[in-house]
Amino acid sequence: MTRFVVAYRDRFGVEPICRTLQVAPSAVRSRLARPVCARRQTDDAVKPLLLGVFEKNYRVYGRRKMKAALRREHDINFDKDRIARLMRELGIRGATRTKTTVTTRSDRNSPRAPDRVNRQFRAARPNQLWVCDFTYVPTWSGFAYTAFVTDVYSRKIVGWRTASTMTADLVTDALNMAAFSRRHQFLRGVIAHSDAGSQYVSVNYTERLAEIGALASIGSIGDSYDCEYPWAGGRLLEGSSVPLSAAV
Repeated sequence: MTRFVVAYRDRFGVEPICRTLQVAPSAVRSRLARPVCARRQTDDAVKPLLLGVFEKNYRVYGRRKMKAALRREHDINFDKDRIARLMRELGIRGATRTKTTVTTRSDRNSPRAPDRVNRQFRAARPNQLWVCDFTYVPTWSGFAYTAFVTDVYSRKIVGWRTASTMTADLVTDALNMAAFSRRHQFLRGVIAHSDAGSQYVSVNYTERLAEIGALASIGSIGDSYDCEYPWAGGRLLEGSSVPLSAAV
């Protein structure tokens, strides 16, 4: 408030500004009469140094690296929160990581299969319950998406597929590999559980499930445990869960 009055007092006058902002002129004059505190003086002196370090390092340093650089180059030991405040006042910020890639985009207009698992990720025999999901891996040339089909009984990945796009073909190809790897086994009635992603409610995927005699199962929307199953140390554990990607 005081800085605004100081910046425009020569143009509009102190009292008209205070009357418009509904502030007592005496309060502004009292604030202007007080000396600047030592902390603010130190901050104002460090700001040019902070900006210089930021420009010198290609405008990518955040508060942690700025703290180390100030201590190394100017023997200034500010805490990270104070440096973050000064950076905000200067209008600068460090480079941040790439935004998280969203792999589950639910299609609420498509018909969804019921939840046949209800978080009970247990199987008494092979080919009773398959868990289907896919994840992404950042590479130098972009993201690579990998779909998995895992048999809950043995925790074995029976089908997988990697592609540069997360389309319905990605998950369908993983399902085809799972069906081929178990081609000499009885598959009719196996539950293929997945999340509500649009890939898993696509026509190609659901038709392929019907062809091999599998039953589609889709978990609840917004549930982080939709496609997770409990396992640890080579045996299943009730009441715990680990993401599918951790089993790879």
